[in-house]
Amino acid sequence: MDANGGAGARPEQARAGKGWLLLIYRVPPEPTRLRATVWRRLKGLGAIYLQNSAATLPANPVGERAMRKLRHDIVGMGGTAALMSCTALAGESDILAAWQAARDDEYVEIVDKCHDFLAEIDKETAASHFTYAELEENEEDLTKLRNWLAKITDRDVFDAPGRAATLEALKRCEHALETYAAQVYAADADGR
Repeated sequence: MDANGGAGARPEQARAGKGWLLLIYRVPPEPTRLRATVWRRLKGLGAIYLQNSAATLPANPVGERAMRKLRHDIVGMGGTAALMSCTALAGESDILAAWQAARDDEYVEIVDKCHDFLAEIDKETAASHFTYAELEENEEDLTKLRNWLAKITDRDVFDAPGRAATLEALKRCEHALETYAAQVYAADADGR
């Protein structure tokens, strides 16, 4: 992870000639699950759609491998696909804005899940439900949030504005879990 809480290329690296990967594809209309499969895979990569069946990612080796694999799979589904490495001659600010908006949407999802996490901790605390089983469940939930955030920050090569609020929300979750853990340990020491 870098100093910004993510890994991978930073904005100046992505803009310095690396450009974009563009996947243009067509899948058979039936069964519809093929289209859904491609959409899910592109979403999982963090790709944004420029228009129907044309999705892009900032160029990097990891993204290229994933897009090449997806292209291969689309052809295997009986579809067609072309993967290109390109630069935007015009409209790059629109592409960057769409990329930032997509990352911010993902960050908002994590912040929402952080609120759910904190509400769960508050509920257990209010009920004085200080058990190791509950602590373990909450630790697992926090690990999921951390892993999800890591995936997003890995692809957030342009430092979307929502990152800071998300990191802060995760810190609140970590602090709440530590406080809850201390209460579990105290309850255990008291024999409750």
